[in-house]
Amino acid sequence: MKVHYFITSEGKEVANSNCNHADNDVTSCPAEAPPVFSFEGTPQKNEPVVIQGNNKNPATEKLERVRKWSITRYKCTRQDDRQRYDHMTKLAQTLANQLTQFSVTQKTLGDAFADLSVKTPTLHVEFGLNAEAQRFLSKSNETLTTAMNVFTSDMNTLVNKTIEDTMINAKQYEAGRIQYDAYRAQRDFQNQREQYQRIREDLSVKVKLLQENKVKVLHQQLFLLHSAVAAHSLSCQNFLQKNVQQVSERLTSPAVDAPSWLEES
Repeated sequence: MKVHYFITSEGKEVANSNCNHADNDVTSCPAEAPPVFSFEGTPQKNEPVVIQGNNKNPATEKLERVRKWSITRYKCTRQDDRQRYDHMTKLAQTLANQLTQFSVTQKTLGDAFADLSVKTPTLHVEFGLNAEAQRFLSKSNETLTTAMNVFTSDMNTLVNKTIEDTMINAKQYEAGRIQYDAYRAQRDFQNQREQYQRIREDLSVKVKLLQENKVKVLHQQLFLLHSAVAAHSLSCQNFLQKNVQQVSERLTSPAVDAPSWLEES
């Protein structure tokens, strides 16, 4: 018996034999099998035949995937940069606030040393040196705090204004691209194309300015911050070395101490 194999629109193989209508057996033949292709032969196992219909251009689909990936990748990269810079700015602001509190505590401690220096004549010099040291450190911390505040202010401008403005342009670019695709086949195609190109040029300018501004601001602010920390540390070191030298000279110099109450008695 000869067997015919049919491939349906779902990609399935259907076997059909020669039907015998002489016996008037309706069930012996399937009703009008919808073959797409037919061939005679022996069925081969594990080798399904699948025919797919696709009217889309592969190059167009690939270009569309690349475009969507580029926009998504750009937005994610800028958002990651913004999150990192924002985290760094918050840490710098926290340090500036802590330095402010530290400076206030040092000034208060210096005032306490100065008060004890006046009320304790026998330890007047020692309390006085510590009071002067704490006041100097407090003033130096105020200078460092000012530098930290300038750094955080410029970083806030970069994060919350410059990068945010670029992200807004990126969203406008994406919306313009959608409108451009929607109006591509309509009469106002040229207007939408010009608007899309204008937004794309604005985005290119903003991205270039953002990159230049980011590098310039970070280069300058990081250098100024490092210089402020170095100057603060150096001034504190020089002052404390001078202070220790004065204390050492006083302790090693032969001085006549006041007689104790046992000697007076």
